[in-house]
Amino acid sequence: MSWEPELQELRRRQAYAREMGGTERVQRQHDRGLLTVRERIDRLLDRGSFLELGSVSGQASYDADGDLENLTAANCVFGRGKIHGRAVTVTGDDFTIRGGSADAAIWAKFKMAENMAYEYRLPLIRLVEGSGGGGSVRTLETSGRANLPGGVGTTSGMDLCVRNLAQVPVVAIGQGSVAGLGAARLVASHLSIMVKETAAVFVAGPPVVERLGERRTKQELGGHAVQTKAGTIDLAVDSEDAAFEAARRFLSYLPSSVWELPPRGAIPDDTDRRDEFLLSVVPRNTRQPYRMRPIIEAVTDRDTFFELGQNFGSSLITGLARMNGWPVAVMAGDPFRYGGAWTATSSQKLARFIDLAETFHLPVIHLADCPGFQVGLEAEASGVMRHAVRAISAINQCTVPWCSILVRNVFGVGGGAHQPAGRLSLRYAWPSGRWGSLPLEGGVAAAYSREISAAADPEAETKKIEERLARLRSPFRTAEAFLVEEIIDPRDTRRLLCDFADLAAPLRTPGRVSYSARF
Repeated sequence: MSWEPELQELRRRQAYAREMGGTERVQRQHDRGLLTVRERIDRLLDRGSFLELGSVSGQASYDADGDLENLTAANCVFGRGKIHGRAVTVTGDDFTIRGGSADAAIWAKFKMAENMAYEYRLPLIRLVEGSGGGGSVRTLETSGRANLPGGVGTTSGMDLCVRNLAQVPVVAIGQGSVAGLGAARLVASHLSIMVKETAAVFVAGPPVVERLGERRTKQELGGHAVQTKAGTIDLAVDSEDAAFEAARRFLSYLPSSVWELPPRGAIPDDTDRRDEFLLSVVPRNTRQPYRMRPIIEAVTDRDTFFELGQNFGSSLITGLARMNGWPVAVMAGDPFRYGGAWTATSSQKLARFIDLAETFHLPVIHLADCPGFQVGLEAEASGVMRHAVRAISAINQCTVPWCSILVRNVFGVGGGAHQPAGRLSLRYAWPSGRWGSLPLEGGVAAAYSREISAAADPEAETKKIEERLARLRSPFRTAEAFLVEEIIDPRDTRRLLCDFADLAAPLRTPGRVSYSARF
């Protein structure tokens, strides 16, 4: 006797589920310029690799004889698939059913996706669209009571999200309106992505905010320009396909879990490549800024630099790259933003970035140009010292191999954190390197105020003192005392960094770390 009738019933139920919210609501999703959750999963994963779980879970209706009349799927779709042949877990919100809110979901599906990623040590991708929280206020009528957030026997699942940050790479993509717990799930990731013109992220949306007296559109309240500058979201892209490509690329630098090592990529580039512009890229005029990103591109494997958080904490550039095929974490000062000084926001960005490198065993390369912490009332009001010390703590707590290139400024407490203290790090200085407790330009006026004020020409006296001290501040004087290990031709930087990556590769150790991603 065959079980074909039951299999036909299964296929019938699966067909209902694939209809999602129905033809009209699917069309409404497309009219908004958005894909459905199933289209998203198909485009994200390797073709034909998706294995769905809970494919027929949802709310069914039956006739008087107990036969199925219809099935409305739960608005969480999840399962396993592959990206570039590597297994991943993916979970997505179906906005065509109750706007992605939890009162149309079976919450066990979301939790199982989180648990599967954790227990099977698989990267996790969340496709987020909706509130994903306790549902709309209509839930009061359907349940007959109000939910107590965090009450006994209840959980939002955020504990699972936080747990995964220390175990597996997590990417979250916001593709439409994302609010409340949905926004929290989006941000609780190692890489959060927004689609520029269609996504908006907020604690509460415009209708709630308007009741509090603030009238805003979705984009004004939580559009990409707001959220990437605030550091809530790491990356904004032009389309959903661009978001999927960013997710795939980000994961390519990372291991599947902390119990593995980041995989080596292709080696399409010459380790001995020398770019002539590096010889003169740093101006002799110390007040003149220069472009750091072309330097990063010149010393890393070609076309491998993947920048993170460009619009937040902009005096610091952070991103992933490869050196001789090995994945590395790259950070660099940006002289065009606050002269490269650490601000409160760049310090927050730095701490999170170092935690990412530590969690997933990525050696760090630091192209240092830091005149110290930001100064002035704006800096003090932002709590710059508190955030900067947090960043310094992350640097000194990390254990991954570290190499610093002293490109120009290394001053003060911030400059002193160009590498972890108390352990061996490799360090090279360019001839343009400048360092000390304070830059001469500010320190001379304070330290030699009596001589300057007594001089017949204070301006000439200041210049004379600065020239005398500049000769003493020469990097060669520091190298004589072996206080900087080696001064190099800038054109040799790539070769030396590839050598560092080769040395660091066998030192990487899989496993959990003491200080993982602290968000």
